[in-house]
Order: sequence, then structure tokens, then C-alpha cells
Amino acid sequence: MTDPIFAPSRRAVVAGGAVLLGAPTILRAQQLFAAYPFRLGVAAGEPAADGFVIWTRLAPDPLGEHGGMPMGAPVAVDWQVASDERFEMVVAKGTALARPELAHSVHVEVAGLLPDRPYFYRFTVGAERSQRGRARTLPLPGAAVGNVRFGVVGCQNYEDGLFTAYRHIAREDLQFVFHYGDYIYEGRDTPTQTGDRPIVREHAGQKLFDLADYRRRYAQYKLDPDLQASHASAAWFAVFDDHEVENNWAGDTDQENDPPEVFALRRAAAFQAYYEHMPFRITSFPGPGGMRIHRRAKVGTLLDLHLLDTRQFRTDQPCGDDFKPVCAAVADPAARMMSADEERWLFAALAERRARWNGIAQQVMMMPLDRRTHAEPASIRNMDSWGGYDAPRERLFGHLAGLGNAVVLTGDEHQNWAGELRTRGGQGEAVAVEFVTTSISSGGDGNDTRPGNDRIMAENPFLKWTNDRRGYATCEVTPDAWTTRFRVVERVTTPGAPVTTAATATVEHGRPALTLA
Repeated sequence: MTDPIFAPSRRAVVAGGAVLLGAPTILRAQQLFAAYPFRLGVAAGEPAADGFVIWTRLAPDPLGEHGGMPMGAPVAVDWQVASDERFEMVVAKGTALARPELAHSVHVEVAGLLPDRPYFYRFTVGAERSQRGRARTLPLPGAAVGNVRFGVVGCQNYEDGLFTAYRHIAREDLQFVFHYGDYIYEGRDTPTQTGDRPIVREHAGQKLFDLADYRRRYAQYKLDPDLQASHASAAWFAVFDDHEVENNWAGDTDQENDPPEVFALRRAAAFQAYYEHMPFRITSFPGPGGMRIHRRAKVGTLLDLHLLDTRQFRTDQPCGDDFKPVCAAVADPAARMMSADEERWLFAALAERRARWNGIAQQVMMMPLDRRTHAEPASIRNMDSWGGYDAPRERLFGHLAGLGNAVVLTGDEHQNWAGELRTRGGQGEAVAVEFVTTSISSGGDGNDTRPGNDRIMAENPFLKWTNDRRGYATCEVTPDAWTTRFRVVERVTTPGAPVTTAATATVEHGRPALTLA
């Protein structure tokens, strides 16, 4: 099906190779483009039991003005979904509008499909056809499911390295992929070096501020063939973190100390570009109130996946942000990581005890790690993580207590971590397990561990394992166990690195503790 706001009027008439609506004109010319228009690939997202969203963007010159589209008019794009790779059994088809207001992107909400099976999709404009994508529907919410296997990815700084890990994840047999955020990075470093690491490939354009800036950056990332392969291999659930807008932003506060009303303009541009380039449903369409990204995916009776938003309604980071000694503001009872409405939504969903497992898919680490690596006299925490927000963290842990089935999936840290979530700042009872997945490229090649890791392990007995390579995670969930495999590549500064499993962590149902292999 096609969402009504993107559908051509039934009163449209064909004239001279274009569908004329009076205003605007919807173009259907056979020779519309000077170059291939599907250079940014295809993607699917938001899988449900009866369908998913399919996405593409027309951009014959992706880094050029307006993506190289030669006119300011909607373009009719045909789409097909088939049950076979050769499209001999087409089960759904239609036409959607690629609107200039949305950078000529297309979001089609496909419905009416059968549950728990793979489908293939593609787009056509005139004589031009996109590559083929694959997506799988979820099982019915009430179905008994014996196994689900999905991937976890994020933090893909283009300047820091190649997206080799995406090529490997495209070869995994996954039901879906969860992207925890930092799909793009908003800055631009000097062409020769970023910090103490060489720049592997340079960002196009300036630091991002307006809509054209953000659109160009997404286009540059989406030109990457490994990222395209990953999108084409499975449907994604995505949430944003900070770099889709600006590093460590929180609510209406940015790091530039801009007036909130000025930052709101930048954030609105960032949200629009994010929506334009990701396979979201219309329910996530950005508006004056922001962009709704917290939602729940039901995978039979096996797994409820709760996707969170920990940026839009967060209070400002305490203690001056960054890695800082703990100050009194960390215990502020009024601090928030989520809005009050989102908290109520999450706590009510957990109280249903509907599924065998609860997965909490979100952006920043929940473990309140003491980050001391040398002889620092006082405890240090990452104030941009849940470690800087004691009250919201303990409030959430109170609702996880007694479930025995909660697993938190996190990113942001550019490292792999595995540990137990314990109340009272890590000193109380274990209520869940947290798996923090490393970056695709952010941080460069990395090492097995970072300097100071021994001190961090000693100061945090609830932390069980760390690793500093790039890569992704796969999660295999059965009624009795949740198994996460940390898949890593040895380098991202040169192509062709193989992938290996750095560790395998297993959680038994009913027992919030880790077993590592």
C-alpha cells in the first residue's frame, strides 16, 4: 500500500509524458535523469507481521544541489514486492511519490503480507530500476517462536574508517538489524588527521547546520557500498543518538551554547534529513513536537523489543558533561533521560509481562561505570550516559527487578562491553544484563583492550568483559537463553579485513547473569 499523503490524486490525468495534477506536476518521463537515480541504494525498516517500510531516494548526483534532481516537482516511482528473488511472484505493487520537499525520498508502508517469511523489493522510474532488497516479516504477535536472530550496529564515523563490518553483517542470516544511533557524524576534521588518528576518508562539506548540509552528509554515507549491502540484506529498526544532530546534545541544549530557539532550527533540519534517509513509518514523521522514535516491536511471544529515545527530552548532562568526577547533580531527583510519557509507556509495557524476553534497545550505556584508569582520587563517570543520571536509572531498574528476562542493547562507547545491571549504583541486586556493541568505524582500528582497562575492571565488579575492536553484534534468542556474539574486524583503515568472534555471552532465562565463552 502507499500512504495517502504520498499518493497521486485519483483525478490525475496523463499528458505529454507527465502526470498533471495542476500544481505540482508529477513527472513520469522515460529519460528524466542524466545519471542513474538509485545511487543511494534501497532499504527496508520497521518490520511487522504483515509488512514493512521500503525506502529509496532519487539522487543522480548525490552530493550535488538537490541530489542532482533537475526539477522541483514530485516524481512517480513504481515499487514491487515479491516472494521470490526473480520477481516472478509479485505479491504487492504500487506507485509512490518522491517529493522535492523530502529530497525526493520514498517511504512505502507495505502491508497485507504473510508473517514470518522473506520478501524482496525494488523500485522503478521509467527505464531505471533499483537494486533488489530483502526484508522479512515478523511472526504474529501471539505466535510461539522458537528462535530469532538479529544484528546490532551503530557509530559509523566516515572519517575514522571503512564500513567493512557492514559487508560482513550483510552475509549474516538475520531477521532484522537494530541501529542504535550515530548513523552520520556532524563534524569535519582537518583533511590529514583526526585527533591522534589519520583521516581515512574525508567528509564532504562543512560542519552541519542547515538542511542542505545534513542531506549532503547522509548522501555521502549512503554511497558506501558496504552500508548499502547491509541495508539491502535485512530490514532495520533505527533510533538516533547525538551525532545525527550534534555531539552530546540533550533536549533543547547544544554544545555551542546557542539560544534554544536557534538550536531548535538546527535540530529540526537534522530530524528532517534523518527521516528522509531512513525507512521510517509516517508515525515518525518529524514535526513541531520533534520526532517520535520510541516504539515496540513484538516478535511472537518470544521477544518484546522496546526502542527508546534518550535525547529529545533529556535534561542537560550534570557536572559539566563528558568524563568527570561525580558531583551532587548526578543524584538530582528531577533529572530525566526520557520524557514522562515515554517512561510511563515503557513501564506499562514491561508490566504486561507479555513476552518471554524483554529487549531494551537504546543509545547510551546504563552501567554506572567508574571510569578511573590511573590513580584518580574520586570516581569518574561518563556524564552523557545513564551513569550521569542516578534517579532515572534507578527508577527504570525498579521496574526491571523481578522480571528475570531483560537484556539492554546499547552503543555509543566505540567498544564492546558486557556486564550486569545492578541497583544502588552497581552495588545492589542484578536486575538485567547489558550488552554494549562496538562501533562500525568510529575510533579507528582499535586494539583488544584500551590502556587502563585493568583498573576499570577492578573498580566495576559488575562489568564482565571488554574489547576495543570495531564490528557489530548478533543476538540469538530462544525461550531458554539469549546469546550475543561480538563480531569484530581487526582493522578499518584498509579494506578487506576478515571478521571473527571476539566473545560469546549467554544469559539464561530467569537469571540476570552472564556466561562468557
